[in-house]
Formats: sequence, C-alpha cells, structure tokens
Amino acid sequence: MGRSRGRKNKSKKKKKKEKKPNWLELPLDVTAKILHNLGTVEVVKTACHVCSLWRNICKDPLMWRTIDIPASPATSRSCSVNVCRFAVDQSCGLLQEINIELFGTDVLLKYIADRATHLRRLRLYKCWAVSERELIQVVKKLSLLEEIDLSFCYLSRHALEVICRCCPHLKVLKFNKKRAYECFKNNNVAFAIAKTLHELRHLQLLGNCLTNDGLLAILDGCPHLESLDLRACSNVDLSGALGERCHKQIKKLLLPYEDLDDIYCNDIDEDGGNYYYDDERDLWVSF
Repeated sequence: MGRSRGRKNKSKKKKKKEKKPNWLELPLDVTAKILHNLGTVEVVKTACHVCSLWRNICKDPLMWRTIDIPASPATSRSCSVNVCRFAVDQSCGLLQEINIELFGTDVLLKYIADRATHLRRLRLYKCWAVSERELIQVVKKLSLLEEIDLSFCYLSRHALEVICRCCPHLKVLKFNKKRAYECFKNNNVAFAIAKTLHELRHLQLLGNCLTNDGLLAILDGCPHLESLDLRACSNVDLSGALGERCHKQIKKLLLPYEDLDDIYCNDIDEDGGNYYYDDERDLWVSF
C-alpha cells in the first residue's frame, strides 16, 4: 500500500512539473520570425488580433519589408486589396518586396508606389486590371527596382521599354506571355532588353516571339546574364553555333521545348488562367 501511494504521489508531482509551453515567454526576435513566416494575409487577419504582445510586434515596420499576397479562391478581391493597403501602411516606407497575384489594379499600384519608393522587387502576376499607362507612371517612381515579374499581364513591349529605361538597376526580369507561334515573329522585346539592361543576371521570357536575331542581341547586350529561360519560344533555333554560345555563356539555360512542369499550362495557353472572378460573391474561383 505504501509503495503504491508513493508511486501515485510521484506521478502527481511529475504532472504538476509538466507545463505547457507559453508562447508569450519566447524571445521577441523569435516570435517576430514565427509571425513573419505566417504570411501577410495570416498576420493581418489573425496574428495582429491574438494578444497585445503580438499586436505590438506586428506594428514594427521591419515586419513588413516583404508583402506576399498569393491568389486564393477563399479570399475576395476586396479583402486582398484591403490587406495589401494595410500592410503597405505598416511598412512606413521600408517595403522592399511585394508580390500581388490577380487582384492588382491601377489604383492599388499607385498607392504602393507612392508609399514604397525604395522598392527593390515587384511581382505582378496575372494582374489584368493593371493598365500600361499606370504602370509606366509607377515605374518612374521605382528607379531602384532590381527585380520585376510581369508574368501573364496585358502589357506590350512599349511598357517594357519604358521599364527598361526607368529601372537601369534591374538584375532579374520575368516577362512571360502566352505560347509563341512560328507564324508570328517579333524581336522588339528582345532588342529593348539588349539595349538597356546591361546588368541583367536572370531573364525569363516564356512564350516570347523572338528569333535567333533577338537572342543574339540579348547575349551581346547582357554580358552578365547567368540564367535564361526560353521555354515555349518556338521561333528560336539552338541547333547550331548560337546554341553552342548559349551553353557556354549561360550557366542555367532552359530550352524552348523543355517541360513546363513548374508553370500551369493555362498560364501559357489561356488568358483566364486557373481562376475566374465571381462578381456576385466577390471571390476568385478556381476551376
């Protein structure tokens, strides 16, 4: 009997000693890293409202140097816009990188540019509501840009030419379009890149209509180029000397007919992509 009571007392003591971890006792820098990894939408909609400690950490402008708002069928366009505006305000001019998918508009882009003049990386993915006219005005305020992704937006080579002139520090450019067809050949984009972006390191031109002449101009005009993605560029022929030069000059080269496993097929072949906007429910809906 005495032994059994002793064992019970020991087990009770162990249970008393075992405490659940208290998240509020973590060092502030550790908590800040955890919150930062949640993502912009989760921080704005959830973490900011958990407790006063987390709310105060989220007020630090350094928490908002990167804003990432990916497309989500569960998030309405108006909600995404509001989250983005809130996050931009919280950054207090320290914003370095922003990713916007689907919900970008002229008004929102101007709002960002007016409050993030030190922006280094801008990604507008499938932002069909962004006009060339507004984008041209915005990039004039973002001369420090080092990376820009304008994949599957409704933009012409004229807009790209302006971007190239206004952002001479660009090192990464992604200007992806629908699949190029052999009946249509155009080197305007390639020539614009070669003429202005001499410091370019990484270039992605999915579905571009450039020919070997355009590719040669890029190789000559961008001597520091390290990676080049030419997938779905059906007018380029790399079977001869030009192909040999590409392999020698470019460390990472993706050829015109290589697989597009990391890119949704609809991104190349259709303007609508994998989502459509439901006006009645104010939601981007996948299909």
